[in-house]
Amino acid sequence: MAIRLYVDEDAMARAFVNGLRAREVDVKTVFEEGMVGRSDVEQLEHAADQGRVIYTFNVGDFCQLHTEFITNGKNHSGIVVVYRQRYAIGEQIRRMMRIIHTQSAEEIRNTLRFL
Repeated sequence: MAIRLYVDEDAMARAFVNGLRAREVDVKTVFEEGMVGRSDVEQLEHAADQGRVIYTFNVGDFCQLHTEFITNGKNHSGIVVVYRQRYAIGEQIRRMMRIIHTQSAEEIRNTLRFL
């Protein structure tokens, strides 16, 4: 099964989302899902419930959440983190597409990837 994305509130650039959609990636945003303002734990749980990999700039919190989930035997659908301002939108899209083309949803499940 192909990776489906859930873009976190801090990473919700319209150009990024539209660029992925133009490449036929299944993307939902925090805004579209009515999850704006919810905690990071709620965001990760929601993404997991939807079978979506979360994409976020919130490196520290989501690295910690990944460890907590795995340690406590909780599953998530995968986390992709990117350091804010490290890559331009086009480079983010290229790198995310590389992940999407080389990994399945099953392979990225319960993993943490740095863009």
